[in-house]
Amino acid sequence: MAEFFDTLQDDHIAMIGRQPVFFVATAAEGSRVNLSPKGYDAFRVLEPGRVAYLDLGGSGNETHAHLLANGRITVMFCNFEQPALILRIYGQGVPVLPKDAQWDALAQHFTLLPGTRQIFDIKVESVQTSCGYGVPFMEFERERDTLTKHHARANPSEWAAKYGMQLSSIDGLPARPTDRYIPGEPEE
Repeated sequence: MAEFFDTLQDDHIAMIGRQPVFFVATAAEGSRVNLSPKGYDAFRVLEPGRVAYLDLGGSGNETHAHLLANGRITVMFCNFEQPALILRIYGQGVPVLPKDAQWDALAQHFTLLPGTRQIFDIKVESVQTSCGYGVPFMEFERERDTLTKHHARANPSEWAAKYGMQLSSIDGLPARPTDRYIPGEPEE
């Protein structure tokens, strides 16, 4: 049975902390629904009513464009172990770029990865949990490091030029491109 909460509860935060993957969905009027899986240590609960996640450069910038259009975002976590659980965070998000005034305060919560493009700052409007009985048991093996390796090998000026050209979504909605390459912090 589904339950709704105004903010994240302690058990929700603990469950989120154990998940190696989450899913993000956004949509804007007249556009396609964008649904993306996310990995890495990229999600943070800043407080029960506020979360954020680190975004690396990719093939498009749909989430950014959709948030500029209407701010609506849903983040979903599935517990692939016991107990079965699906947790959805419904909220209003804003993209924060390295050039934005809020960047330094937000970035301090993360280990910046090679190719970090932006951070999505999300105000939680509601949280829903549901049974998750149809979600399979799965074990986490390891992160796929292809994307971070790709970004780590990039020429900084070529990277900035490429991602600086992402001015719109695939449906033509405007997006604000990142203005600089972030090499990330060295791996230990």
